[in-house]
Amino acid sequence: MSKHTNPNWWQEAIIYQVYPRSYLDTNGDGVGDLAGITDRLDYIAKLGVDIVWISPFFKSPMKDFGYDVSDYCDVDPLFGNLADFDKLIAKAHSLGVKIMIDQVMSHCSEEHPWFKESRSSRDNPKADWFVWADPLPDGNPPNNWLSVFGGSSWQWDSRRKQYYMHNFLVSQPDLNFHNPEVQQALLDSLRFWLERGVDGVRMDACNFHFHDRQLRSNPPALVRDTATVTDVNPYGMQAHIHDKSQPENVAFLKRLRQLLDEYGAVAIGEVGADDALAVMAEYTAGGDKLHMAYSFNLLNNICTAKHIRTQVEDFKARVKDGWASWSIGNHDVPRVATRWGGGENPAAFGKLVLAMQLSLKGTPCLYQGDELAFTEAEVPYELIQDPYGITFWPEFKGRDGCRTPIAWTDGENGGFTSGKPWLPVAPEHKAVAASLQEGDPDSPLSFARRMIAWRRTMPQLTRGDIEFLDAPEPVLALRRDLPGERSVIAIFNLGKEPASFALPAAKGAQKLDQPGLPGEVRDGEVKLPGYGAWFGYAA
Repeated sequence: MSKHTNPNWWQEAIIYQVYPRSYLDTNGDGVGDLAGITDRLDYIAKLGVDIVWISPFFKSPMKDFGYDVSDYCDVDPLFGNLADFDKLIAKAHSLGVKIMIDQVMSHCSEEHPWFKESRSSRDNPKADWFVWADPLPDGNPPNNWLSVFGGSSWQWDSRRKQYYMHNFLVSQPDLNFHNPEVQQALLDSLRFWLERGVDGVRMDACNFHFHDRQLRSNPPALVRDTATVTDVNPYGMQAHIHDKSQPENVAFLKRLRQLLDEYGAVAIGEVGADDALAVMAEYTAGGDKLHMAYSFNLLNNICTAKHIRTQVEDFKARVKDGWASWSIGNHDVPRVATRWGGGENPAAFGKLVLAMQLSLKGTPCLYQGDELAFTEAEVPYELIQDPYGITFWPEFKGRDGCRTPIAWTDGENGGFTSGKPWLPVAPEHKAVAASLQEGDPDSPLSFARRMIAWRRTMPQLTRGDIEFLDAPEPVLALRRDLPGERSVIAIFNLGKEPASFALPAAKGAQKLDQPGLPGEVRDGEVKLPGYGAWFGYAA
């Protein structure tokens, strides 16, 4: 039975991502844990978000920090135990907050019992649970497929004298979704968590589930992909038409949706593809697959009004009845205050991009620390933990800079741990720690709480249609329309210099009493300081 009276409650929700290693450590081992998240649920609830997406906390050798699962139905001791998770669920629900867990189904850890059995021989019961292939006559891998994390996506295994496929690390073998037993085992593991009260699931790499059975090589990319990977990664030089985004995935996502519907739970999918919008459209249309999806299209380095407008308009044009989740920050990309704002005046820029994100049509997904306007942390090479960064250093420094522990206070280790933190707490984060922002009405944290609360009072911003108004760079101008409500116009200056916008029928426009971004209408124009914004009713 559904737990929610409004079947589309997720369309009006706000998701907040917690990266558990870096949220709060309660036992002094330097790594955040489930008890730490539970301890900070009051902070999260006060922020006003609806769903907490928790990155993987399952048993894992942690070669990819939890995205290499060795047991889908247990908590890694690093984060606590199942009792700790049950306490987290109970407290979250008591505060009106829903919990979404990360499901990494396309691959698991080489330490998973399934893979250990599979690699032991060619005729064991799980021999076909992973993607195995014979070498070419000259000993080379069966095709040219590449790993996202560098090099071939095939690894030789001496036990079976075959290659196995890994789209990510060598230690993350890909499961064979063409085997129905694999699909059922993964759905059963998800049911285990739904029975414990989980409200939703974030599907990691959800278009990587299936591969081309004929193992055909990928052709060169017509346009190099720099949205999913950086330009130093050869992965972007292929058109990935055979190693992912296969048509068989649609039927599996329908099975996933049927399971989720039993519990009134929701799914958001991560889509990294050459044409992400086409895949998002396919996976969210019809109301029988994913509830919503997001791509890397706003997680890149392009911060122009044209780019943001193009992504939203293209989604609207191509995805039809599907639903977007707009992410501008997460655990895989540099923090937005640095990536888009250049680290200049992060407080002002952080307020602006949050307001902009909350004004787009779709479900916003915020990343921990963005409500505090944290910038990207500098992590020296000798302290880098991310294998992705070690491989492509120094042109790509990996993902550690956005994963450093949250600075709750300006004290030792930012109040994150009593031990040695697994990554250093950034000094610049301690200078704007949560405790320092707590009592400051002008802080990014205070603004985030006001902005989220105000958005709830504006149904146009959660349910209304969206249209963009022509505006010169770096101004992004949009209108949200909802039958029975006055149209809302929102104008954002993405640049650090003052800008203006000639507002249509400005004389009749009425400024909304919004959470406090600077911007005024004078002489028929909206005047915006650097990183300013204006909300108003259309005339």
